[in-house]
Amino acid sequence: MMRQEVKASLGVMGKQSVAGTEKASPPQSLWKGVWQRFRRHRLALLGMIVLMILTISTLIGPLVYQRGIDEIDFTATLEGPSLAHPLGTDDLGQDLLARILYGGRVSIAVGLISILIAVTLGTIIGAIAGYFGGAIDNILMRLTDLFISLPQLPLLLLVVYLFRDAMRRLLGPELGIFLLIVIVIGGLRWMQPARLVRASFLSLKEKEFVEAAVSIGAPPGRLIIRHILPNALSPVIVSASLGVGAAILTESSLSFLGLGFPPDMPTWGRLLYDAKDYLDFAPHWAIFPGTMIFLAVLSINYVGDGLRDALDPRKIL
Repeated sequence: MMRQEVKASLGVMGKQSVAGTEKASPPQSLWKGVWQRFRRHRLALLGMIVLMILTISTLIGPLVYQRGIDEIDFTATLEGPSLAHPLGTDDLGQDLLARILYGGRVSIAVGLISILIAVTLGTIIGAIAGYFGGAIDNILMRLTDLFISLPQLPLLLLVVYLFRDAMRRLLGPELGIFLLIVIVIGGLRWMQPARLVRASFLSLKEKEFVEAAVSIGAPPGRLIIRHILPNALSPVIVSASLGVGAAILTESSLSFLGLGFPPDMPTWGRLLYDAKDYLDFAPHWAIFPGTMIFLAVLSINYVGDGLRDALDPRKIL
């Protein structure tokens, strides 16, 4: 009688365990967990929405608001916001909304492409230094320290001033200046990604999964690209997201100092430069592009903060 009761209880427990297994939820993917943690960061989510609105507006806005950025109307110079000109006009009667929408493309493109250059260069240098170590690591890190010690803004101004005329003659006034600015900004911002990648490689190359790959004869290139680098990208993504805002500010500073894009390419920084002499009686000319820079940089910084929390390995189960 006792044996029958024990068997019955074991059978019931087995059925409950099978039922519990069937009802168990599937394992959560890494990026789904990252997205759930990112959504809990309210400011980061708001920043992402604002950034998407700004990006979509600059891409689609000129197609919807079809007013030329070079249309001159001397009868409407320095007008404030109105139905005809929602954000007012400049000293030539050009519509500021059309110029802000068009210039936003250039400002955001400068931020994205320059940081892409910086992250690519920094990742390559940091991966080589962290994986091989020794003399290679020492040389590359001393080179990184050298670039960190350089005053970036004066050096940036000097390089742009020396080479802008040559780039204009070679590639044209718009493409030449664009490539010069993104290359110089990217070339002076690769140090932080390089240090982050190096630190991650120094830690990851001692892990068991890397030793297992080495034991089966995986070459160094495969180890770096397939095994170590994907696990070292989280801090690089955060650094890149924060660097986009800094790159936009750098381009705006260059344009504001008169060393950026020409007047026919109305970036947000260039609009601020053109408006500096009219602040007393046409403040709208500076307020609206300045607000665009403020919103873009602030939203990118909030997104970076959210990514830093969402990609924190201590919070990833």
